Amino acid sequence: MRKSVYVVLALLVGISMLLAACGPIATLEPTTVVVATAAPAEVAWGTAERPIVMAMAPSATSETLTVGGAAIAAKLKELTGYEFQVVIPTSYAALVEAMGSGNADIGWLPPLAYLLASQKGYAEVVASTLRRGSDTYGFQIIANKDAGFTPYFDTATNEVTADAATALPQLDGKNVCWTDPLSASGYVLPSGVVADAGAKVKKTAFLTGHPQIVVALYSYVKDSAANICDFGATYIDARTDASLASLTDVLDKVVVIWRSDSFIPNDNVSVATGMPADVKAKVVEALLALGSTPDGIEILKSAGYQIDGLKAVDDTFYDSLRVYLEASGLDITSLVK
Repeated sequence: MRKSVYVVLALLVGISMLLAACGPIATLEPTTVVVATAAPAEVAWGTAERPIVMAMAPSATSETLTVGGAAIAAKLKELTGYEFQVVIPTSYAALVEAMGSGNADIGWLPPLAYLLASQKGYAEVVASTLRRGSDTYGFQIIANKDAGFTPYFDTATNEVTADAATALPQLDGKNVCWTDPLSASGYVLPSGVVADAGAKVKKTAFLTGHPQIVVALYSYVKDSAANICDFGATYIDARTDASLASLTDVLDKVVVIWRSDSFIPNDNVSVATGMPADVKAKVVEALLALGSTPDGIEILKSAGYQIDGLKAVDDTFYDSLRVYLEASGLDITSLVK
């Protein structure tokens, strides 16, 4: 028994000496095999897999924008061969963010929405809309004729008969309907003029679209608690929007209290800054072609924006509006907080 122990001990010592002579044993780590794979192919713009998304400003009724947007998209597809998808954001602020998040490639942007999108680096203007041949427009203060306001606008001469300081103090203490916090003609500029005239509104409602303002005032009933507002502001002249054709007496029932001069740069068509140059060139060419023919202009009008043409412009087109905003001290980013 004792001999067997000696044999085992001797064997262990021998193995230890052998291992020491050979040095440490290296342990094998698992080997990771990297298999090279091809990078996924980039999906081409304007294909069914990657359609060009066109966002419509929600300044008209949803029905009008849906039908008109589809008509514009169909014509652009015909002219470019690209696939298009139409979306209608819920507000101007949502439209701006869609341009920056990749959820919109083309945007029909009101002027202040464009300035905000440009300031954020989201969008680049490519064309201005034209209305009645002009690239600028004004705003109007309107009300139901039964609301008891005195109009300072002569329908025969199409001119105002007094300045804002005379015409607008009568709005003091009244309820107002604006369109959108980023609307130049439906909120920002008219609200400033009303305030400058010394009128403080009682309650405010934002109704998004200009035709919606007209409808609310058309439905006004004297001394009724159901009235949304006593007066409102729209572009000139939202009362003639195609979506209001069924209101045959709208020009009689909804009257102009006062109008501004035409000084606001028109809405535009902008593209997202990430759009490839070749795609942008083709889209711009198609847009300008669309705005240069009678048939194309009818398609543009179908979207409810009262457009009768498009013209190529760059960012400097909005410099005059920037000067106005700077002088007023208004920070447009504060309008969407």
